[in-house]
Amino acid sequence: QVRLVESGGDLVQPGGSLRLSCTGSGINFKIATLAWYRQAPGKQRELVARQSVDAGGTTDVADFAKGRFTISRDWARNRVFLQMNSLRPEDTAMYYCNAPYYGRDWWGQGTQVTVSS
Repeated sequence: QVRLVESGGDLVQPGGSLRLSCTGSGINFKIATLAWYRQAPGKQRELVARQSVDAGGTTDVADFAKGRFTISRDWARNRVFLQMNSLRPEDTAMYYCNAPYYGRDWWGQGTQVTVSS
């Protein structure tokens, strides 16, 4: 059974930074594509960043996140991170860890990020 657990969400002022963490179990991080999504109230869930390991590895970052957010992983500890800098009020959302793995989409429970002064 795959389990993804996010942490690191918080209330932060505009311009601040946060580092989200997702710890996985029951999944081989060395072969899995890992992604962060977010969902704001009343809006659809959207991709923030995705990192795959096939074909040499590729990273996709949403336009709104480019230059501000970075996805990375700790191979040894089965963790994936989302470093978020220069946060804006419009970044306020629930952030979810995602792993498409063996034919199924796995999701964590989410961690809340609120950007407000």
